[in-house]
Amino acid sequence: MTTVVEGDRLLGVISDGDLRRLLEQRGKDTLDLTAQDCMTRTPKTIGAQEFAATALARMEEMKITSLVVVGDNQLLLGIVHLHDLWTTEMV
Repeated sequence: MTTVVEGDRLLGVISDGDLRRLLEQRGKDTLDLTAQDCMTRTPKTIGAQEFAATALARMEEMKITSLVVVGDNQLLLGIVHLHDLWTTEMV
């Protein structure tokens, strides 16, 4: 998964699932698309002040492996991945 940004502001994400679906639908024409054409414009996010346990619960509930961490005005701060949480003593 990668983010699509303008400056530091999150515009969307492109996941492996997004690319798989596009490849199934469009085949090799997928390679001619821009990031803007491929991205999910409403990615799943979490605020920087949320607890790691909240992030883990949200990922499990939505059956996703990554959440984008944002601040005010969709300021991109980072990404938390399920595997990162698994390496803590929390899980």
